[in-house]
Amino acid sequence: MKRSTTTEQQPAAPTGGEALRLRIDGRRGLTAEAVAAVTAVCDSAEDGAGPGKVIVEVSGAPEASWSTDLTVALVSKWERAVRRLERLPATTIAVADGDCGGLALDAMLAADYRIATDTVRLVIPVGDGTAWPGMAIYRLAQHGAHTAAIRRAVLFGTPIAAADAVALHLVDELAADPAAALALAAERGGVVTGTELAIRRQLMVDAAATSFDEALGVHLAACDRTLRRAAVGASA
Repeated sequence: MKRSTTTEQQPAAPTGGEALRLRIDGRRGLTAEAVAAVTAVCDSAEDGAGPGKVIVEVSGAPEASWSTDLTVALVSKWERAVRRLERLPATTIAVADGDCGGLALDAMLAADYRIATDTVRLVIPVGDGTAWPGMAIYRLAQHGAHTAAIRRAVLFGTPIAAADAVALHLVDELAADPAAALALAAERGGVVTGTELAIRRQLMVDAAATSFDEALGVHLAACDRTLRRAAVGASA
């Protein structure tokens, strides 16, 4: 049975298969409800049996006053929830449309595969005259701290247009038909699942800051698990 969670606490349309669905409206400010929505999806993905996928629909960017009533404690809870989403033992696929900032940008950047319409613009929200210094900056910088488009986005809040987002690998594909692109991405995303998906994701992340000799043991351990699992399957 398909399950869905949304920051607006309204049922989302079904996507088919076993996909969970999270809809995030970036126009809305950060609330405990938004944290709870992401947490609920993560709970379901981690508890589910068999292959799973999480579809994250994002759009909207906040107004200038969005951070007025925020507390660091709430921001910390949100960032931890997004980090949990980023590390799920399930394939996460984001579909972005129009301006995408604030909560929407955070969730999109945490996804494994990112689909966008050609109207998408990635926006670092600006409050009190400065760009918001949340972890979206960290994720953008990992893709290229010295690229002009990312530097302008982080320092001045200049939106990253669709073409630049693809060129910088912030978006995997622009789609005139997002539903068709989503169906294809979901089909491809079922090859590696569960804990092994999370492990491979972490191996890629660690590679940027780990020497070959340091990484070798972890990769060999992953290879050993794969071989053992294959041997068990062959003898069954």
